[in-house]
Amino acid sequence: MADKSGQKFALPKQSSLVSELFTTQAERNDSSREKVLDIPLSEIDSFPDHPFLVKMDESMQTMVDSVRAVGIQTPAVVRLKEDGRYELISGHRRKMACELAELETLPCIVREMSHDEAIIAMVDANLQREIILPSEKARSYKMKLDAMKRQGQRTDLTSTPLVGKLKGKETTEIIGEAAGESREQVRRYIRLSMVPASLKPKPPAPT
Repeated sequence: MADKSGQKFALPKQSSLVSELFTTQAERNDSSREKVLDIPLSEIDSFPDHPFLVKMDESMQTMVDSVRAVGIQTPAVVRLKEDGRYELISGHRRKMACELAELETLPCIVREMSHDEAIIAMVDANLQREIILPSEKARSYKMKLDAMKRQGQRTDLTSTPLVGKLKGKETTEIIGEAAGESREQVRRYIRLSMVPASLKPKPPAPT
């Protein structure tokens, strides 16, 4: 549509006009906020090839006791899959604690994201753990590297100066900044992920 001067402009969509007329700003703000839903544990799947161990140790028992007493204080993060089930991105230990505490639901934030976005979010969330095995870092860094590669960021561990660039930074450097590691350390972990399983040190058995 054009005004009197002949300059063209776009009209707002009718749905936007209706929303503006019949909702308050507070209601519009509330609709855009993330909401916490109590989702049945039976509908939540673990992240495929999750690289971080969930162990039944003293720390887990402490979490179970806390869940029985006060419930889950920090919601997990999930995404809705095409089959209608939920995929757990952050909160595998919380889900296990709920199962051991014999609860039926887990409070979750549902976020819309692609599989590769979910991989990156899962890795970044779990790297905040206090204790992480080298094998866990190796697998998670490799998963994140592959996800970033599929998103269009060039990656190559063999040609440092030329490839894997994003705004002047190598992909391994970007991964390292998020994890508090140098790019060389990230490369070492990724190379470790390529070592055959038979040659890798076995993690300690859960106590």
